[in-house]
Amino acid sequence: MTFVRSDQTRLAVRVLGATLLLFVGADHYYEYAARDYSAIPTIGTLFLLNFVSATIVAFLLLTPLERVSQRLGRPALALFAASGAGIAATSLLALLVSEQTKLFGFMEQSYRPEILVAIASEAAAMLVLAVLTWLMLSAARPVVVRISRPRRRPRAGVGTS
Repeated sequence: MTFVRSDQTRLAVRVLGATLLLFVGADHYYEYAARDYSAIPTIGTLFLLNFVSATIVAFLLLTPLERVSQRLGRPALALFAASGAGIAATSLLALLVSEQTKLFGFMEQSYRPEILVAIASEAAAMLVLAVLTWLMLSAARPVVVRISRPRRRPRAGVGTS
């Protein structure tokens, strides 16, 4: 399992997760600005907040925090990865709810291409960032090495009946 927990693997998953999260935020900003979601009460504000939070967390994921603080870097990255997974998951959940019923008085009308892209990117970001959270938490645990001595064979005639 050394391949899964290698520094290169964690870095690749980290960059992929941050990129997907940036895409989730950019998609929300596109809907906010180009599709006039800014005019929809509550939903417009939530789309803008999604863009801001996804962008901030994605940039924090790309920041080399473990170089700044050896002790707090990895736990902070695990927290940011979990936050990003949460942003993506709640975005996906809200989208799926708004496809079925009104959410804050708003309901999506169809599965247009933008909606399909949003579903795919939010699901991918959620999964990749959940994996990154697990990788960062498992890397933060101390490794316990147990050295065992070879068992001695009992001498003939000792302890036998």
